[in-house]
Amino acid sequence: MAAHDMTRYALKTRSSMEHLFILITMGDLLGVPILPPYYSLRLLPYVVPQIATWKRRMLREKDLTDALF
Repeated sequence: MAAHDMTRYALKTRSSMEHLFILITMGDLLGVPILPPYYSLRLLPYVVPQIATWKRRMLREKDLTDALF
């Protein structure tokens, strides 16, 4: 059971880190300009497959109980 929990935690951490990376690089799509557009355009081909999932997660209504689970 401990291995399953560690795997779930690792996957959740990886997902959070990927979404943070996309927010930093593609924040202009949500109105949060952090990185200059030149670098965002350079990284765009690598990020395009994940943009729809990322936007859905970022714009989702959140509750305090989401952080618990």
